Amino acid sequence: MDPTTASPHINYATPHPGAVITAADVTALAAAFRAADRKPRLEYVISCASGLEALLVAAGFIVEARHTYLVCVPGALTTPPTLDHLKLHEPGTDAERAALIGAQNEAFGGDPVASSADVARLRRQQEAGGVIVMAVTDDGTCAGGGGAAPPTGAVSEVAGIAVRAPYRRRGLAGAITAEITRRLFTTGTEITWLEASSEDSWRIYERVGYRPTGERLYIGLG
Repeated sequence: MDPTTASPHINYATPHPGAVITAADVTALAAAFRAADRKPRLEYVISCASGLEALLVAAGFIVEARHTYLVCVPGALTTPPTLDHLKLHEPGTDAERAALIGAQNEAFGGDPVASSADVARLRRQQEAGGVIVMAVTDDGTCAGGGGAAPPTGAVSEVAGIAVRAPYRRRGLAGAITAEITRRLFTTGTEITWLEASSEDSWRIYERVGYRPTGERLYIGLG
């Protein structure tokens, strides 16, 4: 749980793979979230806790979504051609971080203005070993970007791949995904994974070397 934001996309639980989970554990989990003034919520790979969903539903949790996740390993990564008039690099200042967050928010239909807490969170992610990439035009405009969490056990999640509307249909999303993945592999990450919420994103990720591997569940208590 993050004390700086109540966003359910940042505050959530994930079960330990193979752990024995009971109805009492679900009750305790919900209470812990309520005590922190956060919505009880989980995101996890279904096969890691096959009986958990039934316990959660019985406790009143509601399924929000099921997304296929895809995996890439170093030998499978395909780097797309370099794009004209666009440069991919890591943001090195808070102004660049704010521009990237604003572009992501705009692409996802949110407020294009980045908060200071969002900027600080992105900075902490980089300082902890995460990879952030932004796409910048010749005139300095941020066209989109994405990032990856600091690797855990040589595994890292790639997420937040976003391209602003004027720059879509040029292969930019694939280029951003491939560049983040490449940077992770050069620092010793062995497996990267991400999620596809639509057929369009699925095709983009497959073109740069990701392959469908399983399903993740999003579920929360109102």
